[in-house]
Amino acid sequence: MKIEECFASNLKYLRKKHNLTQEELAGRIGANRSVIGSYEEGRATPKLGALMQISCLFRIRIDELISVDLSITPEDQLKSFRPKMQGTELRVLTTVVNASNREQVTIVPVQASAGYLDGYADMEYVEQLPSFELPISEMSAERTYRMFQIKGDSMLPIPSGSYIVCEYVENWMNVKDGQAYVVLTETEGVAFKRLYNNIDDDGTFLFVSDNPLYDPYRVGPQDILEVWKAKGVLSFAIDNAISEEMNSLKSQIAKLTADVEKLKSNLPGS
Repeated sequence: MKIEECFASNLKYLRKKHNLTQEELAGRIGANRSVIGSYEEGRATPKLGALMQISCLFRIRIDELISVDLSITPEDQLKSFRPKMQGTELRVLTTVVNASNREQVTIVPVQASAGYLDGYADMEYVEQLPSFELPISEMSAERTYRMFQIKGDSMLPIPSGSYIVCEYVENWMNVKDGQAYVVLTETEGVAFKRLYNNIDDDGTFLFVSDNPLYDPYRVGPQDILEVWKAKGVLSFAIDNAISEEMNSLKSQIAKLTADVEKLKSNLPGS
């Protein structure tokens, strides 16, 4: 069976298996109903982005979507994203230890972020990054920590240049909705966002910025390499503007209070 025919057959099979109409499926992946129809009839082939969305939605790997007849293949023979998300699939986590064999906190500064995408599993690369000990009670010796420097204003009021102290997350199914995480993805490298676990709904994680000027977006588990839970922030940017605004507000309140008292004193009988 040709790739186009295999994908067309599988898409129709999966859609019906999940009791979706073409219009409902189109809505799930942000397409038109006619596009789904052309896919299922083999008149058009999806681009990589659409393939990834379909893969995430049905939790079927892309290679299986285009090469395996899903209608006759037992589910237990299909590869799943679950082992990867739950940490049971082999995953390399490179760490640095000191002379006492105690794990160090490795720092990933902004200028090293691009290289981290390629070298996160490379011992030689990670050893070249700065590292230090942070012996405080909030950080367990049994866990692995990393510090990522962020860039940009998508997570204001945390300013650009801040360092996010993170704890390694082995089981991605433990991601808590609305909490902040640093995530290493194949498409954009290091990302600092609030995550929402929609794996059981549409097979993705929703990435949300604190700055409302940035739109949320979805990322499938096949695009994720590492997940780190944000535990704290180290920042050297003291925003004097906030302090000045607070002082101005206090002055305005004080003036209003004085004006009210003055009006009271001028009332008859006062």
